[in-house]
Amino acid sequence: MKANKKITRVDFTKATIVAVIVGAVLSMGFGMAIAQPKEVKIGVIYPLSGPVAHAGQMAKEAVSLCVDYVNNKWPDLPIPIGKWEGIPGLNGAKIKLIFADHRGEPDRGADLAKKLIIDDKVVGICGCYHSSVTKTVSTVCEKYKIPMINPESTSPVLTKRGYKWFFRATPHDRIFVRDFFEFLELLTQGKVPGVRAVSKSDIDEIGACTENTEWGAGTRDVIKEFAKKYGYKIVSDVTYPHESPDLTAEVRRLLAPKPETLMFASYISDAILLTKTMKEFKAKANIFWSQDVGFYQPKYMETFGPAINGILNRTVFSKKLFAVKPVAKHINVEFKKRAGVDFMGTSARAFTGMQAWAYVLNKAGSTDPEAIRKAAETIEIPGKDLIVPWKGIKFENVGGETNQNTWSSGLIVQYQKQDPEIIFPLDAATAKFVYPWPGLK
Repeated sequence: MKANKKITRVDFTKATIVAVIVGAVLSMGFGMAIAQPKEVKIGVIYPLSGPVAHAGQMAKEAVSLCVDYVNNKWPDLPIPIGKWEGIPGLNGAKIKLIFADHRGEPDRGADLAKKLIIDDKVVGICGCYHSSVTKTVSTVCEKYKIPMINPESTSPVLTKRGYKWFFRATPHDRIFVRDFFEFLELLTQGKVPGVRAVSKSDIDEIGACTENTEWGAGTRDVIKEFAKKYGYKIVSDVTYPHESPDLTAEVRRLLAPKPETLMFASYISDAILLTKTMKEFKAKANIFWSQDVGFYQPKYMETFGPAINGILNRTVFSKKLFAVKPVAKHINVEFKKRAGVDFMGTSARAFTGMQAWAYVLNKAGSTDPEAIRKAAETIEIPGKDLIVPWKGIKFENVGGETNQNTWSSGLIVQYQKQDPEIIFPLDAATAKFVYPWPGLK
């Protein structure tokens, strides 16, 4: 009997230990299954120093404001994120942004992306403004299978690489350049308010001037493509080094054949230098159009004042939208308090890109990269939730492109009394078109 009792006690002790261990393991496993992170880290890569630092800082202010709306309660905000207090699908987890400064350098951008992914353990990347930097950063994301949402880079090449982990929210340069040539066609047909039909022979000789990075080179290619398609002649084709200290020779070549339509793709420091140089040459043409970016920044407007009247810009945003998009007006008030300026094309897209990140995380309900990628592939964000005048955000694979937002669209604005008025699409126009461009004096 004593022996039996001893065996029973030993068995009981073993059973108890096993039960405790099994229970602990099961408890840990169950906890891991239901645990949700308290914060979600997203790496944000922008040019926060260097020649285009102002644009990068405005983008930083915009994404930070969006995350403030997501993480905290804003009961007066008339879109869903104002009531979230964190990501609902992640049990209220807060977004934490980790900023990095690429300074406009593609190789540095790639290195920063690796650090954010490997060391900081971000679940995704947002950025990078420069198409050239976006190209290298997205390649890193593709290698490490980390989702990247790009709010504002417009080189068409970026969505033609078949990348599964890269998603672009903005329209790209083929869309913007196509819009401009369609506008020229309407101008020759007498359909543009404020102007009688313009003879095509008065605007069909084009002078193109583009910087030489990924973005400028891509714009140059699509200008050539659509000029040929619509029957326009490129009489001067000037490419210059990005951040060049002097552009006198380039401007002389640009203006020598006396083009009737001028088309530009320049970042802010280049745009200011080009405009100062063209003023010295007393540049004239019938139409002056630019690819947003340098020619559509607060710093550019402050530098030249009334001299910019008549210049056309492609963009995705204008204050004139406030009359038809109350949510844009509402959010702009807070943005201006923080940034000191109104939303413009770059900052509005940066806000929208981070908003897309919030919606994707909410739909994924997980920080697993594959779950986030699948959520991005199927997300449909309605235009009524956005500050930009788009149908919404829907990433699709169409026409040889991968994960391009097919619900995005562009605007053409014209400086009139230094105030950008919407000129195209015609059904959204807020003023009559002023023609011809008065030139730089």
